[in-house]
Amino acid sequence: MEKIRKHIIFRGSVQGVGFRYTAYYAAQQYGVSGWVRNLYDGSVEAEFEGTQADIDSTVACIDNGRFIRIESMEVERIPTEGGSVFSIR
Repeated sequence: MEKIRKHIIFRGSVQGVGFRYTAYYAAQQYGVSGWVRNLYDGSVEAEFEGTQADIDSTVACIDNGRFIRIESMEVERIPTEGGSVFSIR
């Protein structure tokens, strides 16, 4: 299956609710590489690289977090980087 990379800005109740750690563990579970970080405006920025299905599963897992409420996502497909780890920045 083809690997793709997506840059996503998450808005909603996404800071102070364990979002980055949930993203980290979800990415590890589905074999997705990339990174996640908080932004100054209260949103969260992330890049995910893997198959479309694995990225979708990772985002769905994050959205099911206990206190996380994703209200909107700004998604852009970007070139792959070939990484093998997921990090919290």
